[in-house]
Amino acid sequence: MAVTPLNPVSLTGAQRRHLRGLGHSLHAIVQVGQHGVTDGVIAATREALSRHELIKISVGRDGPVDRKTAPVMIGEACGAHVAQVIGRTALLYRRRHDDPAISLPGAFEEGPRPSEVTDEEPAR
Repeated sequence: MAVTPLNPVSLTGAQRRHLRGLGHSLHAIVQVGQHGVTDGVIAATREALSRHELIKISVGRDGPVDRKTAPVMIGEACGAHVAQVIGRTALLYRRRHDDPAISLPGAFEEGPRPSEVTDEEPAR
């Protein structure tokens, strides 16, 4: 799995609050099931983030990964921020470089663009 860099590099509290407000009415479009965080889940999350920037995921009860750990694992693999975890639902954000749909309040430090990223396998 290639790791995509976070964009922006970090989120402030005000930016997280803004994203939580935008995500309130969203429904989960990616589900982590009994097999946990698989390559398919990561691929589906990357696709959803590239289309929507802000998505909700849900973590099933019978999976091998904890409800708080799964969103972090997916976020790291997809280069996304975990804006919120409530119960078994998490809100993930990854800014699009070309034509971003969400405007974050305040200033932020932008991470490297995808063309600057190598597709090396992360060390385990």
